[in-house]
Amino acid sequence: MEKFRIMRKLEYAKAIREALFQQMGVDDQIVCFGEDIALYGGLWGATKGLQEEFGSERVFDTPIAEAGIVGMGVGAALMGMKPVVELQFTGLITVAMDPIVNTAAKARYINNGSMNVPIVIRSITMSANNVYMGQSLEAWFTHVPGLKVVVPSNAYDVKGLMIAAINDPDPVVFFEHEGLYKSVCEVPEEKYEIPFGKASVHKEGNDVTVVAWSKMLEEVEIAGSNLESQNISVEIIDPRTLVPLDFDTIARSVKKTGRLVIAHEAVKVGGFGGEIAARVAESEISKYLKSPIVRVGNKGVPVPYSAELSKYVVPSAEDVERAVKTTMNLP
Repeated sequence: MEKFRIMRKLEYAKAIREALFQQMGVDDQIVCFGEDIALYGGLWGATKGLQEEFGSERVFDTPIAEAGIVGMGVGAALMGMKPVVELQFTGLITVAMDPIVNTAAKARYINNGSMNVPIVIRSITMSANNVYMGQSLEAWFTHVPGLKVVVPSNAYDVKGLMIAAINDPDPVVFFEHEGLYKSVCEVPEEKYEIPFGKASVHKEGNDVTVVAWSKMLEEVEIAGSNLESQNISVEIIDPRTLVPLDFDTIARSVKKTGRLVIAHEAVKVGGFGGEIAARVAESEISKYLKSPIVRVGNKGVPVPYSAELSKYVVPSAEDVERAVKTTMNLP
């Protein structure tokens, strides 16, 4: 982490808000619109006060019409503006797949590189208690050339990555986690960017590499602490962005530990963990593996409304501990 003059504890949601305030204050091409972001200030207050500060022409509410929101945002981006649009929950992003996948992602290509599409599409993932909204769909968008996919795990990262996303010339799908909005960590008061494709090594270790992102990182950190008490040293890596992916940091870690666990809240089948595992298996790093790669993910069923039942579907620290012990052939 860089050295900054003023550091203070800040919530995840307020870090997003601060990033938006700071960027909109210096760039009048940035506009924010979406569901309940203006008068209400967003479901968790991430856009509170923006309309009062920058006016209703730059910050405004839209109908519940996700395809229209993104379509309008893509058009604005093609005309030189920098829209930041919010679709609230990830379950609603499916309605906007056509403008995201077939327009935003492809506009640069079909125009021979002559046009940029600097749009940020904010979407909120959830862990539990909702069949429709409790989905982690980030892997879908990694499969679309032209999109960048961001998955911040803490307040420090979400601010720096949001500023980088706004300044990026390409469309960015920015996944925020509902369970992180009230989480707190040290965040600089100044503006700063975290470059895409630069992972964070949250904890160094020697026995097993564990890769995780977004809220799953919290479960991995709990598991890592529990395993330390059993003399198992875990190295924890947060990729921060899935596209672009900092594979080099993962590869260096696996070369050192010889073991790899990948954990995410998304369904295990077709999850991005499979992509990371494949890259390791296909690279020269595979010769350093001491045991098979293990993935941890959703059990493959919709997330139940019941909080108690959700515990059996959404991956936990206990699942990560079992996976680590599996790679080490421990009971």
